[in-house]
Amino acid sequence: MNKTGIIILAAGNSSRFGSTKQLVHYNNKTLLQHAIDEAVLAGANPVIIVTGANAGEISKEIRLDGARMVWNANWQQGMASSIVTGIREAIRYGKIDQIIITVSDQPFVSSSLFKKLYQTQKDSGKTIIACAYADTIGTPVLFTDKYFEAILSLQGEQGAKKILQANQEHLAVVEFPEGQIDIDTPADFENLLAKKNSNNI
Repeated sequence: MNKTGIIILAAGNSSRFGSTKQLVHYNNKTLLQHAIDEAVLAGANPVIIVTGANAGEISKEIRLDGARMVWNANWQQGMASSIVTGIREAIRYGKIDQIIITVSDQPFVSSSLFKKLYQTQKDSGKTIIACAYADTIGTPVLFTDKYFEAILSLQGEQGAKKILQANQEHLAVVEFPEGQIDIDTPADFENLLAKKNSNNI
């Protein structure tokens, strides 16, 4: 994935989960470690993990394996501040043509999915590639450098979704049905484990 960075958002305080959900174990790895390993395996460079709340706890538990961690001092301002922190850190390391923004609580992200986003951009020429699931589009999402300035101006909780909505003619999608599974609450995690135990996933 030439000149492609991946930003992993891991700054939230997991208020709905009740503990640091980035460090919950699934398939013998924490959710965050899984995201890091898959991003590195995909060949992205740089891979940036953005922490905020619980940064000290997280830094003790994860292996960077070629990734870089940056702390978002303004994490309480919302997701946009973490995206901006990640973009700024990524572009410090040289010219990148596109960035993939992903989160740390989707247990089924994979290196093959990241590569598919990259390849879809190359094949389609579209400048935004988003994942489609549960009648919506969302993360992981690839933006070419055309949007870096707009991303750096984001504020609040909305994140980059408004950029997707404003540029639909430049958007292509990759089907990722498992993307609808994310871990926000203990019940979400219990449901995930129950499905695994019943061999449904």
